[in-house]
Amino acid sequence: MRCRVARPPQANENGRSRTARQRRSPVADTVAGTPSATRAKRSKRAKPTPSTAAAPTLRILETRVLRGPNYWAREPVIRLLVDLGVLEQYPSNLLPDFTEALIALLPTLEDHACSLGRRGGFVTRLREGTWAAHIAEHVALEFQNLAGTDVRHGKTRAAGPVGQYNCIFEYREETVGLEAGRMAIALVNHLVAPDDPAVFFDFASELEGLIRVAERQAFGPSTQALIDEAVSRDIPFFRLDRHSLVQFGHGVHQERIRATMTSQTSAIGVDVASDKSLTNRLLDSAGLPVPRADVVTSEDGAVDVARRLGFPCVVKPLDGNHGRGVHLDLRSEDAVRAAFHGALAQSRGGDVIVESYVAGNDYRCLVIGGKMAAIAERVPASVTGDGEHTVRELVDIANSDPRRGIGHEKVLTRIRLDEAAEELLSAQGFKPHDIPPDGTWLKLALTGNMSTGGTSIDRTIEAHPDNVEIAETAARIVGLDVAGIDFICPDITSPVRETGGAIVEVNAAPGFRMHTHPTEGEPQYVARPVIDSLFPSGSSARIPIIAVTGTNGKTTTVRMIAHILKLMGRRVGMTSTDGIVVDGRLIKRGDMSGPKSAQMVLQNPTVDTAVFEVARGG
Repeated sequence: MRCRVARPPQANENGRSRTARQRRSPVADTVAGTPSATRAKRSKRAKPTPSTAAAPTLRILETRVLRGPNYWAREPVIRLLVDLGVLEQYPSNLLPDFTEALIALLPTLEDHACSLGRRGGFVTRLREGTWAAHIAEHVALEFQNLAGTDVRHGKTRAAGPVGQYNCIFEYREETVGLEAGRMAIALVNHLVAPDDPAVFFDFASELEGLIRVAERQAFGPSTQALIDEAVSRDIPFFRLDRHSLVQFGHGVHQERIRATMTSQTSAIGVDVASDKSLTNRLLDSAGLPVPRADVVTSEDGAVDVARRLGFPCVVKPLDGNHGRGVHLDLRSEDAVRAAFHGALAQSRGGDVIVESYVAGNDYRCLVIGGKMAAIAERVPASVTGDGEHTVRELVDIANSDPRRGIGHEKVLTRIRLDEAAEELLSAQGFKPHDIPPDGTWLKLALTGNMSTGGTSIDRTIEAHPDNVEIAETAARIVGLDVAGIDFICPDITSPVRETGGAIVEVNAAPGFRMHTHPTEGEPQYVARPVIDSLFPSGSSARIPIIAVTGTNGKTTTVRMIAHILKLMGRRVGMTSTDGIVVDGRLIKRGDMSGPKSAQMVLQNPTVDTAVFEVARGG
């Protein structure tokens, strides 16, 4: 019973490309040969004659997570040892209404090819008759896909005792995979006995819960883009925390990222970028176009600076990010006073910056390794009236776009009709319950940040060379290997020095979403130059690994190998039942012949060769 999910190359709604996953080799069949050979083998199985009534008796006996290449597959998989109980006598074609009910809940199972090698293959197997463990395998895969985790490979094999099976399915996020397996078993039991309250399964609630688990566990789109690029080059990675700290490579060859900051990102550069006033002065001293600005700590001080600079002006936190607390186009002292308190609430250090207002469109230039990688125009969150729906209804319609999600979980962020949006709406003469005339464009955010519901248009090939040079220079002055340079100007195709535009911010750890998944225009593969900078052509990300297993003599053998390698000048990391030894020094005592100990060695930045004793049990 082999699973393959047949889907065309595409980006799913959370922006993760499925193309790379499809190039992987499918899991091998236990029965040698073609799918037809598999079906012939299966057809010889005696048709069961049920001796008792069907009952929801599918249960998990054992769960094992296999985090790397393993006995069952090349990719990480979860193995559930399950017992069918009475259901061993009941393939799916003997369960009344089972198949129809399952497809009604999970219509996307139609995409699963299974051993037939075509779309709809699994549904055909259901109608012909297949066993509960095999069904649970497919359901576990599909639950993960619905939660935004792209997986497609699985298999189910008899485990020895009658009615027991190994149900194996791919996972990407361990917590999500385990929960999907539990839910799959529960759903199968529920559909066997839908009227039994003991096995009731609230499908909508359970799926929503899984999606929330996946959202909490998943990497953000920028981190995921870097991981996908690394994996495509056969660069291994470890997740070092529950957030976005990731290690690429092994031992001495390792590099790290946190979101889009890398091992090469300067701490000083990050500090400079977080101080908007300092950034402004440094860029100004280099002759780059920036707005006039000053730092204030009081409401009266903000008004004084606004008078000196002239109206309109901008008030924002000195150390803010993601457009929080930014107030634009302020044209009165009262507006400045109100904006000061809004900016102060978002300031970590208690300082606020007042600067001259620059009119124009909002552009983000991404600079990587001193070179422009992409430019996007950022469009603030907005809705357009149709003469029928209220503003609130128009926002709900916009948020129903499957590309929109909470925070950074998907390509776009949901629009929030919060207090700031309502104030901006009021300034345009509307309230949330009003019905705007057909074609009326209503701005719902001051800035074009993706995090506030904005959209993006790729402008990479349209940017004027002078503007590209200014952005690259700004990144070097601040000292960032990966920088987001924010321009405000009428048109990025014309030199900003001539059109009156300016650099309003330089950002460390800039998001990639607007470039990899623009709302309009061509996607830019900006993860490539980042990985190029960490692992230049010809460099290695891996270290030699020697693993020793067997019955007797494993510890002695790994010691001998490690000693020989040390004499050759290698810095060896060794694991055994005695402990972990790095470059001849015992760093941890005890039985260290398992996978966690091996990972400790591979994470050690001094190790250039690894020798592992592997217990026979894995």
